[in-house]
Amino acid sequence: MNNSEFKYKLIHKDAGSKARLGKLNVFGKMVDTPVFMPVGTQATVKFLSSDDIRNIKASIILGNTYHLWLRPGTEILEKAGGIHSFMNYDGPILTDSGGYQVFSLADSRKIKEEGVYFKSHLDGSQLFMSPEVSIAVQEAIGSDIAISFDECIPYPSSYEYSKDSVDRTLRWAKRGKDAHKRQNQALFGVVQGSKYPDLRKYCAEKLVEMDFEGYSIGGTSVGEDKATHYQMLDYTLPYLPEDKPRYEMGIGAVNDILEAVERGVDMFDCVLPTRIARHGTLMTSSGRINIKKNIYSDDFTPLDPECDCECCQKYTKAYLNHLFRNNEGLGNRLMSIHNLRFLIRLMEGIREAIANDRFMEYKQYILHKYGFDERGF
Repeated sequence: MNNSEFKYKLIHKDAGSKARLGKLNVFGKMVDTPVFMPVGTQATVKFLSSDDIRNIKASIILGNTYHLWLRPGTEILEKAGGIHSFMNYDGPILTDSGGYQVFSLADSRKIKEEGVYFKSHLDGSQLFMSPEVSIAVQEAIGSDIAISFDECIPYPSSYEYSKDSVDRTLRWAKRGKDAHKRQNQALFGVVQGSKYPDLRKYCAEKLVEMDFEGYSIGGTSVGEDKATHYQMLDYTLPYLPEDKPRYEMGIGAVNDILEAVERGVDMFDCVLPTRIARHGTLMTSSGRINIKKNIYSDDFTPLDPECDCECCQKYTKAYLNHLFRNNEGLGNRLMSIHNLRFLIRLMEGIREAIANDRFMEYKQYILHKYGFDERGF
């Protein structure tokens, strides 16, 4: 592969499913897929240093366009030489478009053809985000992968609303692609369409005609039930090209990752592992546990004997219980390290299973271990 390019290489397809083993060349930085991306919302994966990110073997992380736009702002990031220099991290970074944050501020937003008017969550000031603004901010941030600006359709939404929204998202995608000039930054389009199969197909096909470097699957995990969520993937993935990466945004639950990989998704991100860690919930090889429970106060065994992270190799459940009960920052760091490493290890297992044509066997093994039924519910 040419190290100056962005390129996805499909290496192997699992014999029993649509799961894909691939390699992403992100301008010379290699990423094995399927991959989970830790979320560094404000140029930091919460409580982790750049060394910690490397030690958990994360190969790519995510930053948030909306939050970085507000603080520290594009002027500071450009003066710093971009987000990599600013946070002392040399691995690939993907930035989202800011569209989901606009969606989450629904009470104050006004969607117009030119863009979205909404209020800052910091001080209530009036803000405006458009495809062109989103691209300009992401170019200033200096991420390796940018995402085109879209409307994340609320669930449930009527067919008429969803159709109008998809058409607008496609117009915004074209405007963003026309505005995008940075050569060392790939741009992904976002497939919307809510639960409607014809809208998903229509949106995917129109985005593919625009020839983005990759494609994101949006509008999932926004309140729909599991069956509908997985149907959204089924309605989308057949219309995406095999030689481009496929990214489902905001996915971090084990069963959701496995279901998406089975259908051919390559990339995932979510705040879930670090968020639940801060509340004492830990993902282990025998299922989730809550470390604040009294039963762990004198448990001097490792958190997860199958895990190779710093938390599990050096500390006990009793110590983690003590840190959490006393609100010590070290506890947040160690538990976040573990939950992220757990998901990254899951992805390592997934890639090995695909390579050996046994993904479905691996999926059922993990689901059984976690107590999910055979559908992943």
